[in-house]
Amino acid sequence: MTGRIAGKAAIVTGAGSGIGRATALRFAKEGARLLIADRAEEGLNQTLEMIQKAGHAASGLAMDAGNEEDVKKLVATAVKEFGRLDVIYANAGITGGMTTLQDVTVENFQEILRVNVIGVFLAIKHAAPVMIAQGGGSIIATASVGGMRANAGNVPYSASKAAVISLAQTTANALIGTGVRVNAICPGLIETGMTKPLFDHARARGTEGKVGQLNAMQRAGRPEEIAAMALFLASDDASYVNGQAFPVDGGLSSTHPFAKPRK
Repeated sequence: MTGRIAGKAAIVTGAGSGIGRATALRFAKEGARLLIADRAEEGLNQTLEMIQKAGHAASGLAMDAGNEEDVKKLVATAVKEFGRLDVIYANAGITGGMTTLQDVTVENFQEILRVNVIGVFLAIKHAAPVMIAQGGGSIIATASVGGMRANAGNVPYSASKAAVISLAQTTANALIGTGVRVNAICPGLIETGMTKPLFDHARARGTEGKVGQLNAMQRAGRPEEIAAMALFLASDDASYVNGQAFPVDGGLSSTHPFAKPRK
């Protein structure tokens, strides 16, 4: 078997669509022994079918990333199937919709934190002991540029992603000397199931060309571009990369607000 992560045992959550699906497909292509998860069974099964049609293998588990018993079962399943766990990509997340500050309910805020933050915490908590016992591993989480600065998401979503960045930093140091690396990816505007309403609205208005215009690449990103960063962090090429949060955003987070120069 060949590939950048050939033979590595890997989990990808939120694999039923978007970034998780693109990452699952890329990990499978690059030789991973793969277990994918999502709470949307239809999307999960579609991803499994896509992997199989591409000539690769994977297994799937329907689960809730913010539920501890489900996460325990996910990690235990990977260990039972593969005998080890080298990579877990805690990608599952929700936006909670584009609610205004005054419209956000406590219940809505708590659910976003449960899935986006507690979900990542649980992945780290339960994957780390397995990785420590075998001498190392890579834990990856999906954060967001919204967790770095304002105006890239609603209030609870952005707060949750800021917490994910902090989790990557603090848990990397909590696991000092174990060989377990923890890093986060901070996507910019990527067309996924979660952002589909924004893209659909732009297409309906005839302004699709303006989507992503505020970054230096002047376009939105693709899920496959985030999957490429996840692959790097999962691979041995990133063996000295730890406790970091990487923007993959076309340059959006590199600048202050500006007016586009006129031609």
